Amino acid sequence: MKIVGTVVAVQANFYRVRLDRVWEGHQFLLCTRRSRLKKIGQKVMVGDRTIVEEPNWQEGQGAIGAIVPRTTCLERPPVANAEQILLLFALEEPTLDPWQLSRFLIQAESTSLTPRLCLNKRDLIDKERQQEWAVRLQKWGYDPIFISVAQEEGLEDLEGVLADRTTVVAGPSGVGKSSLIGKLIPEVKLRVGEVSGKLQRGRHTTRHVELFELPRGGLLADSPGFNKPDLVCDAQELVQYFPEARSRENGCQFRDCLHRDEPNCSIRGDWERYEHYLLFLGETLARVEMLQQRPDEETTVKLKIAGSGKREYEPRLESKKYRRESRRLRHQTLQDLVEEAEEEED
Repeated sequence: MKIVGTVVAVQANFYRVRLDRVWEGHQFLLCTRRSRLKKIGQKVMVGDRTIVEEPNWQEGQGAIGAIVPRTTCLERPPVANAEQILLLFALEEPTLDPWQLSRFLIQAESTSLTPRLCLNKRDLIDKERQQEWAVRLQKWGYDPIFISVAQEEGLEDLEGVLADRTTVVAGPSGVGKSSLIGKLIPEVKLRVGEVSGKLQRGRHTTRHVELFELPRGGLLADSPGFNKPDLVCDAQELVQYFPEARSRENGCQFRDCLHRDEPNCSIRGDWERYEHYLLFLGETLARVEMLQQRPDEETTVKLKIAGSGKREYEPRLESKKYRRESRRLRHQTLQDLVEEAEEEED
């Protein structure tokens, strides 16, 4: 009989696997990966459905022998078999930024997961402003869930959306992701970061991806916070990631229309996020142009990520004459000279 489970945490070369049922008194096993999986380049990710071989029930250990084919796969955060992505933002502290929210939504739409939008700290705004946001976001194509983690308001509605599904939680820092997980899963103790008073941005408190079991069924994956997700998509596909524009796409005269100044374009102009679309489109086209100008980018330059998260490229030193000799090499060279001098004296 096969022992099947789900990887709920990855640390170094060890994998915590939650078994589908209790075996020999064990619900979890600490597993390694079979060498044959490593040889074929099979990476094991959080959320992977796995076949566990040769379990050692006395030690609570085992080995992952096979990976069940994935239904979905995210690279950032690295999660397999997720069904939906929950974007969590705060209405205040920090103030909700439509531009940042739109960027996260586009990144979520570019995955194969269903985007869900949740707005925290509803207790910090009045009912009128909350309704304004609801109407505005519905025009974008989303039906947000308004909650307050601090006041424990709206959590039942959110639990209904999360039940019996595998969900990835994402969003900028300081909006309450760790606090929300602490409320949904009380036994999980996560470090909660404070919001910086100067920048109104939270400090990154989550360091790795882990799946947590929800009381009403389903799994929740917290992801390391990031402030500006990369937009990696094709220029022709970008408009498909705007729900309010998808229904109009068939009205364009040209199939390769980019919806800027082309004639007879039914998408251009009369919706709120059209300006966002143009800016994202410009960014996408600039990325494509940069890649075309640097066909051998991986060999001629190297990517450098600054502490702020800014991505920069710098020349890669190829010629050996520009490289500093190692101390070991210098020591060996000096030793060779000493030995040669001793031989001449003899």
